[in-house]
Amino acid sequence: MSAMNDSLDETRSLGEKSAIFRGTKGSGNVVGSALIPLRSPLQPPNAAVSTHFKGNRSRTLDETQMGHVPNPFPELLPSSVSLVSECLLPWTKSSATQVIKVYSEDNTSRAVEVPSDITARDICQLFILKNHCIDDHSWTLFEQIPHLSIERTIEDHESVMEVQSGWGMDSHCCLYFRKNYAKYEFFKKPLDFFPEHMVSISSETNGIMNHSQLIQTFLSSSSCPEIHGFLHAKEHGRKSWKKFYFVLRRSGLYFSNKGTSKEPRHLQFIAEFSDSDVYTLLSGKKVYGAPTDYGFCVKASKLNSARDLKLLCADDEQTRTCWVTAMRLFKYGMQLYQNFIQPHQKQKSSPMRSISENSLVAMDFSGHKSRVIENPSEALSVAVEEGLSWRRKSCHRLSSHGSPSTSQSSMSSIAIHVAQPWFHSKLSRDEAQKLITQQGLIDGVFLVRDSQSNPRTFVLSLCHTQKIKHFQILPVEENGELFYSLDDGHTRFTDLLQLVEFYQLNRGVLPCKLKHHCARITL
Repeated sequence: MSAMNDSLDETRSLGEKSAIFRGTKGSGNVVGSALIPLRSPLQPPNAAVSTHFKGNRSRTLDETQMGHVPNPFPELLPSSVSLVSECLLPWTKSSATQVIKVYSEDNTSRAVEVPSDITARDICQLFILKNHCIDDHSWTLFEQIPHLSIERTIEDHESVMEVQSGWGMDSHCCLYFRKNYAKYEFFKKPLDFFPEHMVSISSETNGIMNHSQLIQTFLSSSSCPEIHGFLHAKEHGRKSWKKFYFVLRRSGLYFSNKGTSKEPRHLQFIAEFSDSDVYTLLSGKKVYGAPTDYGFCVKASKLNSARDLKLLCADDEQTRTCWVTAMRLFKYGMQLYQNFIQPHQKQKSSPMRSISENSLVAMDFSGHKSRVIENPSEALSVAVEEGLSWRRKSCHRLSSHGSPSTSQSSMSSIAIHVAQPWFHSKLSRDEAQKLITQQGLIDGVFLVRDSQSNPRTFVLSLCHTQKIKHFQILPVEENGELFYSLDDGHTRFTDLLQLVEFYQLNRGVLPCKLKHHCARITL
């Protein structure tokens, strides 16, 4: 009964948020698209189902053609109760809907018709379900403004329609759906995001603050944390950039016109965040002549001109991340923490499994009779052997499509990793750095790609301390067998999958373990 209730809750949640893929010619940015409406198998009697065909033709199946749905259980359900419960189809009650277009990293897009009160988290959940993605709470909706070359994370609670209402008619702004592992990482490791020399707390705390104390100062309205340091600023009406000492407080962003002085008479107001958002620059050097690649800006919600941007630039990624994160916390405060804990609370209250883990037992089907494996050591060895057997079968199946001249060992090695989500075949070094940066500069974000300098080798690109490092994976041959190694053959692996799995559990020669793989999806 509990599983049924969970299923009904999921149906209800999905139904409230969207009718997927219902579009018509000329609606919004969707021109000539044939989109299929998401409908429950139980269609309400007063609804019409519109089916789209190629050639811009459509037909409507009316209720009069469908006829009345009879009650098959008159003794259980009174005639006054409808078989089609309205609670299963709440989107039919919503009159205000709009069609929005969402892009993925490979620039494929999908149009969805959604209610006007839909949030960014709802959009993410929608595409997670439709694309069968693993929901690890890192999927994020981004707002990108191409003509200004800026983008920002749309917070999970924000109304997507309100975001779009600030776009100009000819601005060509876009919504992007992709991973962002760093979105709430500052709640887990705040000391990594807020260096001690950049943070001042006007309270009676003595000594070094721990993680929870630092976050509490940002979330509590009674405390007054302050971020300070030097930043490059683009002077208004000029192409030049100048370095100033900036101070960020709850009341807004200021710069000092006299060295590092924080006296009120020396602080000049720059911006406040009640009606403004912080964006990162996508091509700061090229578009704005920024002195470094670590640019960001403050933009008022309703203004979309380059002259309205407060352009700033940091000397390194850690400094930029500190400023941007602090601005997000000052703007949204406790709401960000609610966004962070909400998925975890939901996961605890609605576990993915409806059966007890204790009810699962290891079975042996190799003999004439099946038997329960009661010895834990035997069960573990059987599981390992089963995994190796699956791997050999996969290699044999995929290698059968290769050329006859290719050796079995090398073909197996190729076959085993090509389908892995962390493998990005023809990706350059710059593209790898861009992809990792987009998906979050936190420890352990990685991908594996082909080496451009040596066709026989691969490269592991890994983020550590907000810097991206590249490690060459070298092939090692011994007795006619091919192995792969990161440490000149001291630790060898038969394929890249085995290598990645090892370094997900062991740091080895790497600066940190592999934690989060960069994934691309096609919408």
